[in-house]
Amino acid sequence: MDDDVLTTLKILIIGESGVGKSSLLLRFTDDTFDPDQADTAGQERFRTLTPSYYRGAQGVILVYDVTKRDTFSKLDNWLNELETYCTRNDLVKMLVGNKIDKDSREVDRNEGLKFARKHSMLFIEASAKTRDGVQCAFEELVEKILQTPGLWESSIQGQGVRLSEEPEAARGACGGYCSLI
Repeated sequence: MDDDVLTTLKILIIGESGVGKSSLLLRFTDDTFDPDQADTAGQERFRTLTPSYYRGAQGVILVYDVTKRDTFSKLDNWLNELETYCTRNDLVKMLVGNKIDKDSREVDRNEGLKFARKHSMLFIEASAKTRDGVQCAFEELVEKILQTPGLWESSIQGQGVRLSEEPEAARGACGGYCSLI
């Protein structure tokens, strides 16, 4: 592939309200963190956008808060919604346990890993606050999408994120990453 080709990918970030979806995205795109960030995407008034939100997605990041068991317990509901509205069967899924910087953990890492394996998902624990795992989560998801034949080739058009190969040492430590697909 020509290094100058720009590829636009549609990646969803879903999960219960307050798990840190917006914070993860802002940490990745702007390297910023706002402790008072209002995470509104999961609120009921946005539910009418569901079908168009899911349509054509190539990847999804499913987020839960490791300090709130109920956000982990509701992951099955999010997977059911994804299955209902998503238009692709080969969608790449990643499970992210966020807020690992907090002491009040209610969901063990092994529980997240087990859930991810059961549903053929990539898995990583992260903290939007401390940056841990954030860049790795997005990079690994995109890498897996690009490795999936037919998932992105038809979307080569217009503007997007420039993807480039970096030496292994320059990619940073992705010690929490676990490829499961």
